[in-house]
Amino acid sequence: MALIGAILGDICGSQYELRRPHNLDWKNCELFTDKCKYTDDTVLSIATGMWLLNETNKEPWEFYLEYGKKYSGVGYGEMFEDWLFDGGNRVNESFGNGCAMRISPITMYFRDAFPMLAEYNDYIGIAQKTCEKTHNSIESYKGVSVVTNCSLMALNNRSKDVIYDYVLKHYPSSRYTYGVDRPLDDYRKNYVWSATVQDSVPVAIRCFLESEDYESFLRNVLSLPCDTDTIAAIGGGIAEDFYKKTLDNSNELLERYLPKELLDDVSKIYNEMP
Repeated sequence: MALIGAILGDICGSQYELRRPHNLDWKNCELFTDKCKYTDDTVLSIATGMWLLNETNKEPWEFYLEYGKKYSGVGYGEMFEDWLFDGGNRVNESFGNGCAMRISPITMYFRDAFPMLAEYNDYIGIAQKTCEKTHNSIESYKGVSVVTNCSLMALNNRSKDVIYDYVLKHYPSSRYTYGVDRPLDDYRKNYVWSATVQDSVPVAIRCFLESEDYESFLRNVLSLPCDTDTIAAIGGGIAEDFYKKTLDNSNELLERYLPKELLDDVSKIYNEMP
């Protein structure tokens, strides 16, 4: 639930990050190729899951520091790299989209406790806690809250209309350059590559809203000149929770692209999450 959707989105999108062809046949192209790889989105998503499993008082940033140093060279942003180099001592006031691509395991943590209500404040705190050291900004707190709530709504069978209405309150085009109310056809013509959370979260959710299954979600992401791996990781968890599956060969793909240690962590998260 959610984590595999985020990881597969990251791997699929990695082949086109910063090098997507203008004439890409996104409707028919091969989704997983030899150019694919896991990136920081996968590593830090797994780190979040391992933090949620931990029975000590360690903070999420301690897991990001540990995994970030252990798995170097996987595409961390410049500010996060500096934070790693500094040993996690600084507080980054970043509004980069890295905060939203790593939170899919939170849905798994709360899957059995979700209320049949329209308010989700009980879950916002834990999502925002993941931002405290690395993305301490209003936009980051909003982004992780919206993504977490969308995944929880999707997992609990809320309709796309309900999810859309919720997101529209937070990301209307009257206040944001890329509001969730703008259709993908508009984005395909006018979107400009961005790594900010406010330019990524509503776009990722729009890719989900206009999808029919997990595969079509991935293809929607590839149709845009965007930060493909991170957009696909952000929306991939929501898509998995809504459609209740990813791809038929998901296990084969994970074994193909992930090292054994990360595979073992994924298994641990799925098997031991409360």
